[in-house]
Amino acid sequence: MEPFYFKSYDRVIGIAHDVKELEEEVERLVREDPAALEYHLKEGHIVSWLNYIGEKGLAEMLKGVVDPKEALARIKEYELLKSSTQKKRIGRRRRT
Repeated sequence: MEPFYFKSYDRVIGIAHDVKELEEEVERLVREDPAALEYHLKEGHIVSWLNYIGEKGLAEMLKGVVDPKEALARIKEYELLKSSTQKKRIGRRRRT
């Protein structure tokens, strides 16, 4: 699968291969280059990439979000919900 390339004026400033790396890059870019991050959010690049890699739930949560800090908060929320759901599934398997 193709990674997501964060670019600023034809220069790659970050790469994400999955949601965890996306979270790490967004967290870094919120501090280092929020304008580039905002551009990718406004243009829907991140949402399109998330749909491409099958992360439709997170794509839906980020649809229309343009504020970098809000995007980071939603990605973190998604990761928490995802890990909580996985723990519940594992617990159910152990009981059966």
